[in-house]
Amino acid sequence: MPAPPVPRAGHLLSEIARFLTVGGLATAVSVVGFNALVHGTLLDAAPMRHQPIPAYVLANVVAGAVAYAGMRLWAFRHREVEDPVQGVLRFFGLGAATMAIPVLCLTVSRYLLGLSDVWADNLSANVIGLGLSTAARFWVFRRYVFLEPGAAPEPGAA
Repeated sequence: MPAPPVPRAGHLLSEIARFLTVGGLATAVSVVGFNALVHGTLLDAAPMRHQPIPAYVLANVVAGAVAYAGMRLWAFRHREVEDPVQGVLRFFGLGAATMAIPVLCLTVSRYLLGLSDVWADNLSANVIGLGLSTAARFWVFRRYVFLEPGAAPEPGAA
């Protein structure tokens, strides 16, 4: 069976733009949530000030729900999800795996370098870590969650 055709550059760029738009919205949810939990807001103290890693994970679970809805309904709506339940499990499983990148960056900044201010937390987790994990997520979501029409995942795939 011949390999599926390579998408045209314009189609790929459009898909990347939609992915980044949805990701930007999810990132805003994550950044605002994380900062509210760890550094507080103008109106309230930080309920998870001494728990930055769990706070980051919690904020990203909420952001993940926003991301899945946006990707399924808009960014990758033209792609197939073989089994909707398995698609959701793959999305969140692979999202959790790629979230290890910004969590590692935040852990290094906080616990190896001893940096705990709002700028260090956001630079390590939400700029460096998120930047690295975004590329990984785009690839794994296209490869294992939102498939080309008529494509099936490889046996034993994530």
